[in-house]
Amino acid sequence: MIERIKPTCRPNQTVRGFQNWRSLLFMHWPVPIEELRLLVPDALELDLYNGVAYVGVVPFVMEGVRPRWWPACCAFSFLETNVRTYVYHNDQPGVFFLSLEAASGLAVWAARKFWGLPYYHADMSLDRQGEEIQYRTVRRGTGKRHSVRYRLGPMLGPSRPGTREFFFLERYLLFLERRKRIFVGQVHHSPYPAQAVEVLEVDDELVHTAGLIGCEGSPEFSHYASGVDVEIFDLHPV
Repeated sequence: MIERIKPTCRPNQTVRGFQNWRSLLFMHWPVPIEELRLLVPDALELDLYNGVAYVGVVPFVMEGVRPRWWPACCAFSFLETNVRTYVYHNDQPGVFFLSLEAASGLAVWAARKFWGLPYYHADMSLDRQGEEIQYRTVRRGTGKRHSVRYRLGPMLGPSRPGTREFFFLERYLLFLERRKRIFVGQVHHSPYPAQAVEVLEVDDELVHTAGLIGCEGSPEFSHYASGVDVEIFDLHPV
């Protein structure tokens, strides 16, 4: 039985950093299990929703990014876009990132060097007109892009355990592979203030670049969250 509640609890560890995640759009497409399996380390099991594997694209804003010892007045902010899927290890569910784009070269360097995450430097923009938001990212060096235009809908509130929203949004563990070992890191924040959203246009090359096909057209599931304040904890080998 996968334990989906325990990871939402704040760990009894020293906080290593702080981040504020804002204007998060969660888009999900079903993908063939056999294709996704090739991209995820063998030590991690695919976490399926109703027997289906999904890949998510999550564009958002990072604000107040700083290590614990860094003064808040000197924190920095940038746009970010993640391509992720869902896994579990020893009944602990989390995310596995296929790629991450950031509009900060320093953030890309630090995440690759100290966390071993597949970050890429990108030129990115976010424009909001009323309830409509346009988000664009273009990866430097390759031109691989993602753009989406969406309209905000009614509030859904915090997601209840067992719901579709809880499965896709309430993820607090990160798994990654470094030097052929699996590591896990945890974050903590209040539940997402989930909101309905209508994706009006989407053009994505990042999922295909990560090694998956079949994500053309509108996502099957989409959600939005205005933001949460996040505590970051250390990576540990599993």
